[in-house]
Amino acid sequence: MDAVQDRVIRIIAEQALLDPADVTPQSTLEELGIDSLGLVESIFAIEEAFDISIPFNANDPSASNFDISSVGSITAAIEDLVAQKTA
Repeated sequence: MDAVQDRVIRIIAEQALLDPADVTPQSTLEELGIDSLGLVESIFAIEEAFDISIPFNANDPSASNFDISSVGSITAAIEDLVAQKTA
């Protein structure tokens, strides 16, 4: 498991009050019991952990290009943002 995915899973698990072993890349936020407030808190925690700004509008999630359909899609988007930051 790569470092970004591991950190994302730990953050999401913490927000959902789950064991990180229960969170997989295929998990959806809904399956994990993460509501919109939990999502926003997860986004803030991820931004802080990776020192990035996530283009996500909590009021209109579909308007952003940030894919929140699964833990894996969130990880891929964060990897892209981290790569852009270091480029």
